[in-house]
Amino acid sequence: MNRRTHVSVLLVIVLTVAVVCVPAWAVAQEKPAAKTEQKESGPPKTKDGKKLLTAQDTLRIASVGGPRISPDGTRVAYTVSEIPKFDKDKEWKSATQVWVAPVAGGTARQFTRGEKNASAPEWSPDGKYLAFLTDREKEGERQVWMAWADGGEAWEVTSHEGGVSGFRFSPDGKLLLSATDQASKEEEEKIKVRDDTIEIDRNLRMTHLWLWDIEKKEEKRLTEGEFTTSDARWSPDGVRISYVTNPTPKADDGDLTDIWILTVATGEKKKLVENAGPDQSARWSPDGKWIAYTTADAAGGVKQSHLNVISADGGTPRRLTTNFELDASTPLWSRDGKTIYFSSNTQEAVEVFSCEVASGTVKQLTQNGSIVSLSELSSDGKTAVGTMAQAKWPAEVFRSDIGFKSLERVTDLNPWLKEYALGDVEVVKWKSTDGTEIEGVLTKPVGYEAGRKYPLLVNPHGGPTGASLASFSASVQVLAANGYLVLQPNFRGSTGRGEKFAAANKNTWGKGDYEDCMTGVDFALKQGWADADRLGAYGWSYGGYMTFWMLTQTDRFKAVSPGAGLTNMYSMYSQNDIQRYLRWFFGDGSPWDNTDLYWDRSPMKYVKNVKTPAMILHGQQDTRVPIAQAQEFYRALVERNVPVEFVVFPREGHGISEPRHQMDRIRRYLTFFGKYLSNPVVTEPAAPKAKAKDAEK
Repeated sequence: MNRRTHVSVLLVIVLTVAVVCVPAWAVAQEKPAAKTEQKESGPPKTKDGKKLLTAQDTLRIASVGGPRISPDGTRVAYTVSEIPKFDKDKEWKSATQVWVAPVAGGTARQFTRGEKNASAPEWSPDGKYLAFLTDREKEGERQVWMAWADGGEAWEVTSHEGGVSGFRFSPDGKLLLSATDQASKEEEEKIKVRDDTIEIDRNLRMTHLWLWDIEKKEEKRLTEGEFTTSDARWSPDGVRISYVTNPTPKADDGDLTDIWILTVATGEKKKLVENAGPDQSARWSPDGKWIAYTTADAAGGVKQSHLNVISADGGTPRRLTTNFELDASTPLWSRDGKTIYFSSNTQEAVEVFSCEVASGTVKQLTQNGSIVSLSELSSDGKTAVGTMAQAKWPAEVFRSDIGFKSLERVTDLNPWLKEYALGDVEVVKWKSTDGTEIEGVLTKPVGYEAGRKYPLLVNPHGGPTGASLASFSASVQVLAANGYLVLQPNFRGSTGRGEKFAAANKNTWGKGDYEDCMTGVDFALKQGWADADRLGAYGWSYGGYMTFWMLTQTDRFKAVSPGAGLTNMYSMYSQNDIQRYLRWFFGDGSPWDNTDLYWDRSPMKYVKNVKTPAMILHGQQDTRVPIAQAQEFYRALVERNVPVEFVVFPREGHGISEPRHQMDRIRRYLTFFGKYLSNPVVTEPAAPKAKAKDAEK
């Protein structure tokens, strides 16, 4: 489940509590799927010698982030996150390091090394230095470090108490720091002796802005008060700073954003615009006279994110995307100030768009069906960099000219994937019960053969204000390697088709969106792709809600696995951390105002209908969808003697972050669905004999 603030906030994986629980590894296979050859000496392969992706292989995938182009436009710095070692007796940890590559192509070079993470790379204005954040000196306390751009030993630049969360170079080389307020000495002493009672919604830690003089090693506080700041940006002349404020750092206040302008020399602060909705992502025009930003007309719920421009001195804003139906994201100005570029989710892709400032004319510049996230333009305005992910390849850094006619890879982070066979991915369309056209992403099994029917897994996305994209999904590809057909429906309420479609599930959770998913199943059956006797479903967050709902509404599935899902909307409202977003979907009222509606949309109301075997997964420390939601449903199934497994991942929140938990989840899916959909596991090691026997009982 997402709280949408015009960038989605995930509402979506536990001491494994496994009641009637299948082992994390697979049972011994009877026969391989998709024409594979299983050899004891190595991983399974297809007939043509390609390998099949395994659950552990998914942890080898390196991910890229934060591309930053050098001032002279010749190099791009970025981060790479990967697990350097897989020691079976030690904890697996992902490490993030800074890399640098030539923009024109060539050999990439690792810029930072060691056990400590390095992130958020930024070039100095003159291009001589590359700075980044790391906690090398003190665990958990990140500071700005710097090294010569050509390489060499890095040194610590800042020494802000408690560390910093972000930084930006001023045009003259000073640092603008973002840092969270620290506990007082009195509070720290209380914490040491565990006199640390928590008062809910009080004593929140705010993030504020500081100015750091690198030469003098002196700092000056720029903001303070009962608000929190983010996304601070220098004006081109270094005289002013734009920044975004929220009343608190709470997720529920995420839509209550305002843009402020600070004059550094005088300390004067001025709110840029008055608006009931969120204003954010402020970006200065090259001449410093204008600010482009994203905005919505109201806070909370589903609202389109528009692109506005306003004088940097304030005044009446002008909307540029009045005739554009999709969401605008972070704006990037052309160097002549006449055009603004941004990325936007359109159907199952993310593409690059341009907007003429004078006329508001919007054009789609890329049309390759990929996930193109625009990051920066070079100082001469001729080159763009960002990341691009494709259906059968993870994200890489790309470069392009400003016309975006050709996007070329700068990096090749996962060359080993070329040795693997992957399932084909395509976008499919069908008509729902009421005639609404629905789209979805279909991944076919590796070695797919026309005319052969395969076990089908339906995977509704989280949100609900989100979308399944035609992007590389490692977990789905492991399922495809094991012979599954995976359908990811973009039901009503999904993004990428305009505000009306995104808001179409207000007051109707579990009705139209459920029918959109089930007619997708009918479509797959009609095409001859799926086996009607081998249907399953799994989902996370709102996808967890939808799969809980499926359990109560139909017996068509042989097995269903809800993850981090909502079950009781009445209790969920007070338990979660985004009431403002949730309330919008239920008549803009709370459960005590609209009791019948909240209860009617709750899977718990219909739990007596459930007969299908279920595997419930949840993070132990989930605050977006607290674990009590899963416990309620699990207890009902246990007492009604419905086959059920309940697996809890310790330390995990709303998503699954620890590598062994990520692998465990995929293996559990394979074992669970393999058992009930008669589809033996191919890619994972067989369970020890004793445990395999236990699983058969």
